[in-house]
Parts: sequence; structure tokens; C-alpha cells
Amino acid sequence: MKQCVSNLLLCFVIVCAVGCTSEKIVDASYRNPVIYADVPDMSVVRVGEYYYMVSTTMHLMPGAPVMRSKDLVNWETISYIFDKLTDNPRYDLIGGTVYGKGQWATSIRYHNGKFYALFSPNDQPFKSYFYTADDPAGEWTLVSRMQHFHDASLFFDDDGRVYIFYATGELQEIKSDLSGVKEDGVKMRIFERDEEENGLLEGSQVFKHNGKYYLMMISWPGGKVRREVCYRADKITGPYEKKVILETHFEGYGGVAQGCVVDSPEGDWYGVIFQDRNGVGRVPTVMPCRWVDGWPMLGDEQGNVGSVIEKRLVLDKNNKGILGSDEFNDEKLSLYWQWNHNPVDEAWTLSERKGYLRLKTARRVDNLFVAPNTITQRMEGPTCSARVKLELGGMKDGDVAGFAAFNDYSGVLAVECRGVDKYLSMSAQNAIFDRTPNHGIADVEIDLREEVKLEQDVIYLRIDGDFTEKKDKATFYYSLDNKEWKEIGSSIKMRFDYRKFFMGTKYAIFNYATKDMGGYVDVDYIDYQRANDRVILK
Repeated sequence: MKQCVSNLLLCFVIVCAVGCTSEKIVDASYRNPVIYADVPDMSVVRVGEYYYMVSTTMHLMPGAPVMRSKDLVNWETISYIFDKLTDNPRYDLIGGTVYGKGQWATSIRYHNGKFYALFSPNDQPFKSYFYTADDPAGEWTLVSRMQHFHDASLFFDDDGRVYIFYATGELQEIKSDLSGVKEDGVKMRIFERDEEENGLLEGSQVFKHNGKYYLMMISWPGGKVRREVCYRADKITGPYEKKVILETHFEGYGGVAQGCVVDSPEGDWYGVIFQDRNGVGRVPTVMPCRWVDGWPMLGDEQGNVGSVIEKRLVLDKNNKGILGSDEFNDEKLSLYWQWNHNPVDEAWTLSERKGYLRLKTARRVDNLFVAPNTITQRMEGPTCSARVKLELGGMKDGDVAGFAAFNDYSGVLAVECRGVDKYLSMSAQNAIFDRTPNHGIADVEIDLREEVKLEQDVIYLRIDGDFTEKKDKATFYYSLDNKEWKEIGSSIKMRFDYRKFFMGTKYAIFNYATKDMGGYVDVDYIDYQRANDRVILK
């Protein structure tokens, strides 16, 4: 496997040496969703030729991924705003969990040569985070913390004053240095709900255009489809008038709502709005934004999102994307990966065995959902497949390691060490949460589908994901030689539950102890394959 990748890299270097360039501009088409993976609550800003996007990743660490693109279609993760959150021990899976909480709905902005980001975790102590960076691909620095602002949008006005739009029509002025709220500043509700807005109304995204203030929000009136509404005013304090700017079903998955609009260097405007797609999560779509009578109307002239849209695209061979294969050859962990909750840093390493990720047992636990150092990356539609090679010789009695389609309802391939023997099983595991603010795991329902005894310490595990036609099916395989693959157990239907994890299903590699510490597994690689059908060349 590694030799094959090395040969491909060598061929690429030789071709580039004779004159190829990594970037090509083409007239093509793209398919919606542009990223068929869990990237919700997008906030986008353009600086020069680049667009920068942040998204919600909640309980995953590092968090608040910063993605970059030149065309709004081909994205690459370039950094994370923070490595860990430490507000309470539940971020370490101690005394409870922060599943579905943590970092929510980050707002990214550019002002006076610096990038800024604001988010408010939906958990104790309910305080916001303000970060800044000179280079969004570099280190982000914490500026301040202040009160909680739900689904907030940071806004720098032309006169130097700074505001936050949040919750449902709330406006708060803060100090220009972002050190705290401005005591004598604006603090008010800028509009009241009309009779139609009797349901969800949140997800603030604010911008200014031609002297007017625009506030975009997700709206979900009772009995109607989710939609995007816009409020606008001549003064930041109002009065505001409202218009529905997108209300349509898309490809049988319901409404498309919550996101933002952004202009291109050429002066065109686009909406970047997400849609719930069941087991794969909440996926971003990109559509034209048409200015009609001063309103940013989304979609085509009929108000449709568009499954296939023509656009000039920038194709770059060096763009690594936001997920993919990994040989674990680098000194640092790839930006593809996020840990489930804060990692125990001393219990994982890329240096003890070069070319391998070593996962050591970090804490004695009794189930996967409270196990530290589970490492994850997104599954992707319409189809995807990933296989991992694990070396199991370092496991101790009671250790459990493996590969999962990970969510509150998970399909799990687990190797359990029992004395000197090892057994591979496939099971469906359902996390039952307690009803306390700690959001702890009260129980895990385990449906064992199949188990086989292993006679060797090298195992290859594979999980295929099929999100076509709402199948949301994960199927499980193993191999002893990476050639002959055997299906094990049975497939599961992946789920999305906003009351539990509140995210799409992830690929996850894990290792935990149920008895004694000191065991480890070595992960040689993950080979990630997916249907690359988002771009259609002419």
C-alpha cells in the first residue's frame, strides 16, 4: 500500500517537473450539495480571491474547522480555530459528555487586516469565545470571553462600531476591541415575530450592502417547509422589514435553510445554505443569489436550488479537500481528523513507530461512547468506502479496538482481547443518554450480529457507506490479507438525531481498556474512497 502511494507521488513529481501547473480554471458544472458531508451552520467571508468558511463540529476536537476555496465548490481544511475546549470536565468525557453541544455556529469575519471568529458553546458556563488571526491557515488567538450569544453573527460597521446579532432578533453592541459588551451601547430586540413566524427562527447571518443592513435567518413555521428569511433596514436598529428569500423542497429531503450570501471577485453573488440529509448529516449547497428590488433572492428565477449548476471552477491538484486517506507518515496529524471530545495527548503518538498512529489505552471504560481518543473523520455521500489496517500485537486482556460508523447509533467492528485470544465482532450499538444536564451515557444497547475468532495480529477492516435514495446504509467487512474480503454481521441504517450527537455519521478508529492500562494498537493507514461526482467537466 505505502509503496504504491510512493510510486504515485514520484510520478506526480516527474510530471510537474516537465511543466504542469497544479491549478486550472475551467468552465464546468457542479452538483449540489457541493460537499456531501456534515458541514452545517456555515459562515463564509471572501478576502481577495479566497473564500473562507467555518462550520459547526460541536464535541469534536480540534474544533471550528477553517476551510478555504477559490470557487465555493472545491474546499480544503487549512486550520482549526482551537485545539481543545476546557470549560468543564465533560469535554474530557469525565462526569458526562458534550455530545451535540460544544462549538456551535461560528461567525467568521475580516476587518482591518485581521480575521475574527465568534462562537458560543451551547453548554455550561454559557460564555462566548472571540478569536483572531492574521493568517487563517495559522494560529488563532483567544481575544476574550463574554456572555452567551446563541447562533451569533459578528458585525463590524463602517463607523468602527461592533455589534452581535443573535438568538431571535437580538442586537448587542460590544466594545471595539472585543473585550466585552459596551455598557452604554445598543442592546435591543430589533423586530418582533409576525403571526407566520410561530416556529424556529434563528441562525443569524448579517451583512451590509448598498447602505442597507441585512439579517438572514432560518425559519420553520409550523406545518411548513424550512426556509430562509431576510430582514432588512436602513439603520442597524431598524425598523426591519421581512421577506422570504428561499422556500423550496430539494431532491426529496425537505427545505434548504441557514447559511449566508457572499460576493465573488467578479461581482456575482451566491448563497451558501445547508440542508438536512439524514444519516450523512447537514450538507452545504451553493446557489445563485439574485438581487431583486434590493432583496437577495436565492436560487434560480423559480426559486429552485438547482441540482446541477454551471460555474467557472478552479481545479487544483494540491487541494487536499476536507477528508481522505492517510498513511500517518507526517509529524503532525492530518487536518482530516478530529477526536471525539478532548484527546488524552500522552495516549496517542505518531513518533513511537514511524508511519503508524499508535493509540494507547487512556482510561478504563465500559463502552465506546465514553472512550477517550476515538479519532474520526466525516463519511461522505453519495457513496464512500474506507478500509483500515490495524496491528493488534500490543493489546492487553480486556482491550477493545476497531473501526466504526460512529454516531449515537453506531455500526461497530470491534476486536476484543480475551486473555491471549482475540475476537472480531460486528454489532449495532445505540447510546442511551441520561436526562440530566451532564448528558451522560446511561446505557448502551448492543445488538451483536456476528463474531469470529482471529488467529493473527494483523486485521483489515472496511466500512462502505451508501447514502443514495435515502438508504443511509453502512455495510461491514474484514480481511486477513487485504485481498479477500468477507462481509460480517449485517448492514445498519445510519441515523441523525438532533437530541443526541446532532451530527452526521463519522468514520471512527478506537482503542479502549475495560480492565488494565498499557495496551495499544498501531494504525498503519486508512484508505478512503468516495464517489467524486461533485464536479462535471465539459
